Amino acid sequence: MEYIHKPVLLDECIQALNIRPGGIYVDGTLGRAGHSREIAARLEGGRLICIDRDQAAIEAAKERLAPWMDRVTLVRGNFSDLSELLHGCGVDAADGMLFDLGVSSPQLDDAARGFSYLHDAPLDMRMDTSAPLTARDIVNGRSEAELRRILFDYGEERYAPAIARTIVRARQAAPVETTGELVELIKSAMPAKALREKQHPAKRSFQAIRIAVNGELDALAPMVEAATQALRPGGRLAVITFHSLEDRIIKRAMLDQAKGCTCPPEFPVCVCGNHPKLKVLTRKPIVSGEAELADNPRARSAKLRVAEKCEPA
Repeated sequence: MEYIHKPVLLDECIQALNIRPGGIYVDGTLGRAGHSREIAARLEGGRLICIDRDQAAIEAAKERLAPWMDRVTLVRGNFSDLSELLHGCGVDAADGMLFDLGVSSPQLDDAARGFSYLHDAPLDMRMDTSAPLTARDIVNGRSEAELRRILFDYGEERYAPAIARTIVRARQAAPVETTGELVELIKSAMPAKALREKQHPAKRSFQAIRIAVNGELDALAPMVEAATQALRPGGRLAVITFHSLEDRIIKRAMLDQAKGCTCPPEFPVCVCGNHPKLKVLTRKPIVSGEAELADNPRARSAKLRVAEKCEPA
């Protein structure tokens, strides 16, 4: 299947990374290599480390990045293990890092992966197909209270109690096996007015279950900390998020790294010795312009936050 991949906020990311031709850069979420192609094309004597947990992304990138493979290293892994992955590549410090937290278009569009509420497929939703936990496990194995928490916390689904109750009742008769079955259960639990909304009624629930399957939110704050440690002074960190939960976590994690002294205000002198590690460059996140939104509707919820590694104190 030939995929048409449109990397979001591409120009803004390239500008944010402030790429030096001889520098070392990391694309921590390779996807279909849209951002990586533009980074690699700007390197002369530099190096780009591309990381993804999805083997299909690694294989596709070999072709998409073929003109620049002399400066590209492909690594299968999870950005939650960033420090170990970079160490394995012999990289002590990088000049820039990019993390695009969206699910890649091919994953969404490939019905067999089970990410989409628009196609009937086995309940899977694993970004790494070798991982043991699937959406089927969560839908059929978690308690009603835990399902309600997942739907509310990760999907901000206001009908989470009714949906969780409906799923538990249905699986008592037979396990929920497919995305189509899950969509019908979600719709049956929602009031008529919710079904008339522009947004698909299952969108928030599918997002929530996908996040739970892949442990997406748990890795974000440690990722920012690990990236901060691995950047050279003056190096840039750019992160694209796609929903408010991600954006809040990234914003807070960057601000935490930007903190200086944490001593109580009544202390006459600093005794903690803490110094800011990052300088946040985006007071408000960068969002897509009208031209990009017209060309790529999936960019509508994208937000880019950028920070720069501080010089050592």
